[in-house]
Amino acid sequence: MYATLARGADLTGEIEVRRSRFRAVVRRVGDEAAARALVEEQRRAHRDARHHCSAFVLGPPPSTERSNDDGEPSGTAGAPMLEVLRGHGLSDVCAVVVRWFGGTLLGTGGLARAYAEAVETALAHAPTVRRVRRELVTLTLPHADAGRVESELRARDVQVRDTTYGADGVRLLLAPADVAALTEQVAALTAGAVAPEPAGATWLDLPPGQGV
Repeated sequence: MYATLARGADLTGEIEVRRSRFRAVVRRVGDEAAARALVEEQRRAHRDARHHCSAFVLGPPPSTERSNDDGEPSGTAGAPMLEVLRGHGLSDVCAVVVRWFGGTLLGTGGLARAYAEAVETALAHAPTVRRVRRELVTLTLPHADAGRVESELRARDVQVRDTTYGADGVRLLLAPADVAALTEQVAALTAGAVAPEPAGATWLDLPPGQGV
């Protein structure tokens, strides 16, 4: 289990330090190619800026980390940005900070603080979710029972990922928090006539506070 941004969140934050402007964009990304695409997107969108620094963390679990100072003194941009992402416990995210130089040198400490603050500003009200790995199972139910069973399972917070109607019955693809508990529930709902069948695994987004 790990934390990431909610899908569709496109976070921005901007600060000014001694006439230098720092604009941060933080976005959820699925892989390294998507992270690099965000960097290039910002480079194309802000060609007038001197620096387009970046940092990203990919999981699960958080296992790939990269940062780039893009011409700033080594360790003054990408590394502080990466530390902010780590500090928020996020993975599958990329941060890009675009800097327009204001004519005054900030020094290595000033640069590091500015790049970190820009990312913190973007993440100030970040909508986050928890990514959890769940086993998948299928149920094949008679048409007469499918609606009732599906309704009961949804009421118990069982994730129904897909419903397929066929000539021989209705197939539910489920991602339960506890396969053993689900097996007992299905047995009770179908008088033992139906049992879950394994169907692999998947990663799910759960809002903060929802049960694992």
